[in-house]
Amino acid sequence: MSYLICETTKEQREKIVAESLGNIEASCNGCMAGLVEMYQDYIDGKKELRDINMEFNAGYISGDEVPGRSSCPMGN
Repeated sequence: MSYLICETTKEQREKIVAESLGNIEASCNGCMAGLVEMYQDYIDGKKELRDINMEFNAGYISGDEVPGRSSCPMGN
């Protein structure tokens, strides 16, 4: 099965996200709703899953590894 936008319909992408996340009824104080929002660009055909996941993971790179981003002052 392909996950690429060019090879799936919007309905298939919605199903892929729903099955991947499990319960998307946001029953855990809104955490799942945030995840669904994160993948909305994939569902809408604007960004591939790979790109969304890479953007999410980039938020966890330390300031020393990203030019222009400072390190956490609490860690010093």
